[in-house]
Amino acid sequence: MQGFWVRVVKYVADRQNEDGGYTFCKGTESNAQDTYYALAILNLLGVQFPNLEKTVEWLQNFTPEGLYQHYYVAKALRICGKEPNKKLLREFILSLPAARGKFSSEVYVEVPSELLSLFMLTELLELAGVVIDRIKTVNWLLSFKNDDGGFGANGHSSLNSTYYAVASLNNLGYPVISLKDTLEYVRACEKPFGGFTAVPEGTKPYMEHVYFGFSTLAFFNQRLRYPKETAEFILRCQNANGGFARSEIGISTFEDTFYAATVLRHLEQDRIYLTSCKAKWK
Repeated sequence: MQGFWVRVVKYVADRQNEDGGYTFCKGTESNAQDTYYALAILNLLGVQFPNLEKTVEWLQNFTPEGLYQHYYVAKALRICGKEPNKKLLREFILSLPAARGKFSSEVYVEVPSELLSLFMLTELLELAGVVIDRIKTVNWLLSFKNDDGGFGANGHSSLNSTYYAVASLNNLGYPVISLKDTLEYVRACEKPFGGFTAVPEGTKPYMEHVYFGFSTLAFFNQRLRYPKETAEFILRCQNANGGFARSEIGISTFEDTFYAATVLRHLEQDRIYLTSCKAKWK
């Protein structure tokens, strides 16, 4: 493994607690979200999970409360090669209004998109063996599609909402490649100086938008127009501890490191190497 990735792996491994779980902030308790992202990063890089039995035990003993925790625990267990408690997961999913065709577009400040919850639900359907009204759900998602091709509540599109909408539609079997104007919206958020912005008129990229933009393009079998500039932006967000931050000035988190590693790994596989950053890449 290249030295660049060794630093990333060390950043993750150094933040595993004695109980087998992970936390991006040393000295704090393990949590489901960080444990999922830690495992996702290591899995992406093809690295053996340290203390796997402890991690699995921690996940299996964790009592999830709410959709987010159910999502992270179930997905983390699947990465570990284990199945979640399907009975518990199924009962929880069936208790959700969205699983019964009752939807809400209520947005909270800390939630990146009004469609995030539905995205998580669609990701868990197969794991839980739950069947929902796909046509009704697809139609509800498409109701968020705006004239500019993007998705968002109240006629205001954002890259966040567009990613979650397209990913959810894809999970439900909708032919997302037919959404030509949505692709145009995503391209409008892509910047020549590297990365993506939350909206086309934005000027400052953040790590989550790079991931959302890159991942949405993948649904359309499209690649970045500015891969070198985007990779350089991502590398500027790496801190001395090996992890990545949301921007060029910020603290490293597992979530941002997963976003960064996902995009860089694909660019690496596409043999896009950076002349100006070869020292970091080695």
